[in-house]
Amino acid sequence: MTEYLNRSERMKQPAALDVARAVATEHGVCVRPLAKERIDLDTGRVDIVPVPCGSTVASVCPTCAEKNRRLRMAQCREGWHLTEEPDFTPDAPNEDQQELTAYRADLVKAFRLALDEGDEVGAEEVRDEVAEVDAELRQLGVRGSLPSLEIPLKAARKRSTKRRQDAANLPRRPVSKRTVGKVFGGKYQPSTFLTLTLDTYGKVRNDGTPVDPVTYDYRRAARDAVHFAALLDRFMQNLRRCVGWDVQYFSTVEPQRRLAPHWHAAVRGSISRAELRAVAEATYHQVWWPAHDEIKYSGDNMPFWDVRAKSFVDPQTRRALPSWEDALDEVERPAHVARFGVQVHSKGILGGTEEAGRHIGYLTKYLTKSIDECFEAQTARQEDHAERLCAELAVTPCSPQCAVWLLHGVQPRGARLSTVPGKCKGKAHKRTTLGVAGRRVLVSRKWSGKSLADHKHDRKAFVRQLLADVGIKPEDEPQRLVWNNLQPGDPNVPPRSHLLLSAVAERRRWKAEYTAALLASAGPPESSATPQAA
Repeated sequence: MTEYLNRSERMKQPAALDVARAVATEHGVCVRPLAKERIDLDTGRVDIVPVPCGSTVASVCPTCAEKNRRLRMAQCREGWHLTEEPDFTPDAPNEDQQELTAYRADLVKAFRLALDEGDEVGAEEVRDEVAEVDAELRQLGVRGSLPSLEIPLKAARKRSTKRRQDAANLPRRPVSKRTVGKVFGGKYQPSTFLTLTLDTYGKVRNDGTPVDPVTYDYRRAARDAVHFAALLDRFMQNLRRCVGWDVQYFSTVEPQRRLAPHWHAAVRGSISRAELRAVAEATYHQVWWPAHDEIKYSGDNMPFWDVRAKSFVDPQTRRALPSWEDALDEVERPAHVARFGVQVHSKGILGGTEEAGRHIGYLTKYLTKSIDECFEAQTARQEDHAERLCAELAVTPCSPQCAVWLLHGVQPRGARLSTVPGKCKGKAHKRTTLGVAGRRVLVSRKWSGKSLADHKHDRKAFVRQLLADVGIKPEDEPQRLVWNNLQPGDPNVPPRSHLLLSAVAERRRWKAEYTAALLASAGPPESSATPQAA
C-alpha cells in the first residue's frame, strides 16, 4: 500500500526537471542546452541536437562555466613561461591572392569613375563585384581590413599627444620583437605576477564602504570603471616602451571590496618592481568627450525626437540639441582623466612550480562569477554603497552611442527615433558589471598563439588520439553539416528534460570509451590536454 503524502510533503519532492538538471551537472553536461537543427548533407538526415549554452557564469550554467574556466587555465599555463620565441611570421602572399588584389584595385578605380560620371547603376554593379572579390580573398586566407570603396569625407579628429604636465616622466626604449623573458644564472627564467588598482576616491573602512559617503567621489569612481580597459591598454603600451620588448600578458579583472575594479596579470618575463611602479605612476588615460558633469534633463523634462528636424530637441525651446560631432568640436580639454593608484604588487614566479599553479588558480578563481557576485553585500552600509555607485553609473555615458548623453544635452552618435533618453542597454550600466563593460579576461595577441577554440580543439584531439592508440574508434561523425536555429514554439523541438537526458546518455558513452582507453593504455595521461611549458 502506497504511503499517503500530504501537499507539503509532496511539494518537497524534487521535480523531474530538477532531477534531470542534477544528473546533467553530475556528468558534466550543460543544464540549459539550446536545441538546434542539424542536417547531414550526405544522407539527408535531420536531427534536433542539444548544443551547450556556453555561459561563463556558474549561476546560469555551472558546467559550461567550469569548462570555460579550465580552458582559461590551460591558456594561461601554456603561455606564461615560454622558453622559446613563438613564430608569428606571416606567410608570403601567393599568386592567386596577388592577382585577385590587383583585380580589386581595377574595380575600385572603375567604381570611382562611375561615381564621377553619375552612373549609379554601374557603381552598384561594381560594388557587388567587389563584395564577391572580398569574400574570395577571405577564403584564400587574406586577413585584416580591406580598403573601403568610399573615401572618408572628413579627416579624423586629432588630439595633442603631448604628455600632461602633472604626469611623471616615462622612460622610453626602442621596442624589440622579443616576447620571451631573460634567463638569469644560466637556468632561471622567471615571469611576473602583477596586480594594479585604481586611485582612491576617499577613505574607506575594512568592509570597503566609505568613511564619509558625502565626500566620497562616486562620479570619478564610475568614470574610472567605465574607462578601466582603456587605461590598461595604455599601461601595457607604456610598459613595452619602458622595458624595450614586446611584453605579453594574461589577465583578469575583479572588483575590490570598495567595488572598484583591479587587475591581476600573469606577465611573461621578469620586470623589476621599480619599473612597474614607474610605469603605473606615469600612465593615464584622457577621455576626449564633451563635458558631462551636469544633468540638464530628468523626470518629465526630457528631450524628444522631432520628425521634421530628424533630431532630438529641447522640450521648452524646440531647438535641436548639439550633435555628437558638433559637441566634440567644442571640446578643449578632456572630460576625464583616469589613473592608477599607488598600490602596485608584483612577484617573480618560476615555471613548473607549485607556486605557478597556485597563482594560475588564483587568476581564474572568480571567472565563474559575474562582477557583482564576486562581492556580496552583508550589511546595509555595503548595500547603500553599491546602490550609490550604480546610481552614478546610470547617468555616466559609456560610449559615443550611449543614450545617457541626452540627459546631458548632447545627441549621441547615431541617434534615431527609437533612442530613449537615459535608457542605454550597454553593460556598463548593469548591476552585474559595476561599470566593467568589457571582457573579464584580457589576453595579448602573442600570448600562446592560440584562441580558446584552438585549446578546445587540442583537448578533443588529445582524447581522439588516446582512443585511437588503444584501438577504440569513435562513431563516425558527419562531415558535411548545416546548422539551423529553431524558432520558438517549433513543435519538433523536444522538451528540455529530453534534451538533457539525451546529452547525458551521449556523455556517458564518451566517458565509458575514455575510461576503457585509460585502462588499456600503459599509464595515465597527463592532467592537461595541452603540453605544458617547461
